[in-house]
Amino acid sequence: MAGSSRALFLLTLLLFSFSEATEILVGGKPNAWKLPSSQSQSLNQWAETSRFRVGDTLVWSYEEGKDSVLKVGKEDYEACNTQNPEQRFEDGNTKVELHKPGPFYFISGAKGHCQQGQKLVVVVVTPRRRFVSFSPAPSPTEIEGPAVAPSSGAASFNVGFLAAVVGILGLGVGFL
Repeated sequence: MAGSSRALFLLTLLLFSFSEATEILVGGKPNAWKLPSSQSQSLNQWAETSRFRVGDTLVWSYEEGKDSVLKVGKEDYEACNTQNPEQRFEDGNTKVELHKPGPFYFISGAKGHCQQGQKLVVVVVTPRRRFVSFSPAPSPTEIEGPAVAPSSGAASFNVGFLAAVVGILGLGVGFL
């Protein structure tokens, strides 16, 4: 009985790991929020190779009092306008949750830094649907013919998913 409990726990952990939001360190390393030394060092280059999902949290690490992070709109991002940010962060350890799909724009609040390339745009992807939806049956045609059973890719997905779950449970019990 203890073996099946562990297998169930492992399965639950596995399923939650697919949808769990994560904290993402901006630039992939501490103190990356700084003037880029070249175009290839731009945080936008890093962002283009990363995937951001709804619920993820961006984390900036920088020296408090010497810089800041401003969340701005697209126009202020392009113009490096620091005057009217949507949000201003100055604590040196800024965390911003990506709460919806679409682009998020950030610029440095330090004078002249945005103009020198210290800015970031991240695009958050739409979350995957968690439930399989079934499309309605097609309307009958005017030509009469033999009845054909409807087919659905969702049924094969459910069978495949169930087979994967059973396989994982079997592996879990085998390891315990």
